[in-house]
Amino acid sequence: MSEAGSEQYYQSGYLLMERLIPPEVATALLARMRADLARQNVGLERLRQQGPLLVSPAVEIYGYHYPMFASFHWGLTAAVERHVGRPLLPTYCYFRRYGKGDICKVHGDRPACEHSLSLTLGYSDGLPWPLEVARRPIETPYERADTAFDPAEDAASASMGVGAAVLYRGVHHHHGRTMPNPNRWSAHLFLHWVEKDGEYADQAFDGHALPQAVDF
Repeated sequence: MSEAGSEQYYQSGYLLMERLIPPEVATALLARMRADLARQNVGLERLRQQGPLLVSPAVEIYGYHYPMFASFHWGLTAAVERHVGRPLLPTYCYFRRYGKGDICKVHGDRPACEHSLSLTLGYSDGLPWPLEVARRPIETPYERADTAFDPAEDAASASMGVGAAVLYRGVHHHHGRTMPNPNRWSAHLFLHWVEKDGEYADQAFDGHALPQAVDF
């Protein structure tokens, strides 16, 4: 991959990665998470959160609460760099399980999401649920939570199977899932990075001080 990164990524604001990880690995991540929660007597219903982009509460787990997801996130950094074409540092990640009929309203992300990845871990009924990304960039980010795109935004629909992902420029390309989820549930991992020497570099590791070398 050249230093300019993927031409499509920078022209369209997104890149579909049809097999970021094997489906078996995605399934294993879900199974391990469920087993770990069960050992701690944590039911998924306790983890449901209502947010401004959701029509109903969804299960959410952040990487700083579940180290396996954070480690997975950090480990993907070099692979994502090859597509972005610029040095990156991770910010934060989170898992979300949506229910049947759910949508994710059209929105832009905060600075910590300069380069973002939506990875599909599982569908209860095997029905792909696309992520939609506006091809038209937003120079000055603004808050929104709309149920549909404006036609002028020229939104693309990227359909993902299990193990597939969409890499997108979350701050400057608005995105969402406006088609109701056709599955009883679907499971996704959202991972975010900033450019190491970019304008949002202070968001690395979600604004915490950079880790120092450890002497063993």
